[in-house]
Amino acid sequence: MKLSTHVLEEIKELPAKYPQPRSAVMPALDLAQEELGYLTPETMTEVAEALHLDPGYVEGVATFYTLFHLEPIGKHRFYVCTNLSCMIRGAYEIVDHVKRQIGVERSDQVSADGLFSFEEVECLGACEYAPMMRLDHRYHYDLTAEKIDQLIAERRAPVPSPRRGEGQGEGLKRSPTPLTPTLSPKGEREKKPRAPRKKKSDG
Repeated sequence: MKLSTHVLEEIKELPAKYPQPRSAVMPALDLAQEELGYLTPETMTEVAEALHLDPGYVEGVATFYTLFHLEPIGKHRFYVCTNLSCMIRGAYEIVDHVKRQIGVERSDQVSADGLFSFEEVECLGACEYAPMMRLDHRYHYDLTAEKIDQLIAERRAPVPSPRRGEGQGEGLKRSPTPLTPTLSPKGEREKKPRAPRKKKSDG
């Protein structure tokens, strides 16, 4: 898989926005992952060439941060917090329900339709709303089995996006990513979800 021309052009424009070209690596990788779903060695090389950086440096960034994926994942990934507050309020039951509903057993598996995967993560900073998770770059609070079922159903039969000029007249916009948070109707940045951290393995 290769990056499209328009994404490569976006990546090439990034260094001008930062004091150092290396500061553009994370948003560049984010754009690449948004388009392809995960990062291959070839993709990381493309990003490095677009930014005029050493491929080894770009790969180092991609392998260090857990928000970047080096293997295929579902189009919609459930990042379920199983830290203390969420655990006490039923996070593991939520994880088990997600696994049953999308038809996987492990976090390295993808649902048969390619739409879903999941991951247990450390605290996302919203303990008062436990159990909670991040899905499609948004927080979802006070989770129940019914809420999970609704979120899955909505993504299996998505509502068509409005055409340019319809609705509020804002036209089509790029979907928000962890490094490009959404804007409120007033144009102010919403609170950016914390990038999830993977659970540490025992031992």
